[in-house]
Amino acid sequence: MSEQARLREDICRIAKSMFDRGLTCGASGNISARLSDGTILMTPTGSSMGFLDPARISHLDAGMRHLSGDPPTKEIPLHSAFYDTRAATGAVVHLHSTHSVALSMLPDTDDDNMLPSLTPYAVMRLGKVQRLPFFLPGDPAMGDAVRGLAGRRSAVVLANHGPVVAGKDLWAASFAIEELEETARLALLTRGAGAIGLTTAQIDALVRKFDIEW
Repeated sequence: MSEQARLREDICRIAKSMFDRGLTCGASGNISARLSDGTILMTPTGSSMGFLDPARISHLDAGMRHLSGDPPTKEIPLHSAFYDTRAATGAVVHLHSTHSVALSMLPDTDDDNMLPSLTPYAVMRLGKVQRLPFFLPGDPAMGDAVRGLAGRRSAVVLANHGPVVAGKDLWAASFAIEELEETARLALLTRGAGAIGLTTAQIDALVRKFDIEW
């Protein structure tokens, strides 16, 4: 199986798993992944992540121009911003996951670091997660906001919309965005209960040991 054929299959398999577990619903969410030749595979516009066809995945050149397959998601600006500002990015995943969206709407959520440091894996896989303002879906300004971070964050949450995570490959990005959603869920479940999160010393130890962007 060629690299492209395998990646098409992996995108569909991961997307269906996320859809089946309720991490995104309807025709929401999108995934892209970069091939070794620099071209990009991206889920099509208006498609459900639970019912993707590998043969219809959009294929784009390095400049995000459509080469083949169905027309790509309208969230191209989000994806291209991560590829352009974080050279190691091999995949980008965007979901409309419930708990991440809920946390993004709360007034006391910290824009600069919206996830409380409750578990080591949230720190290790995500670093700090930036909350970005609300934008109309497909607005190129979403990409501009990511570019404004100058590559400092691998994960953001669009207020009232959903998380976007870049990773070194498709699996890393997928695992990280699931960790983001699970941490948001934990944050909401323990909100107001006096939950004991990681201390500053514990976070610093994780950052040093695992060379985390923080």
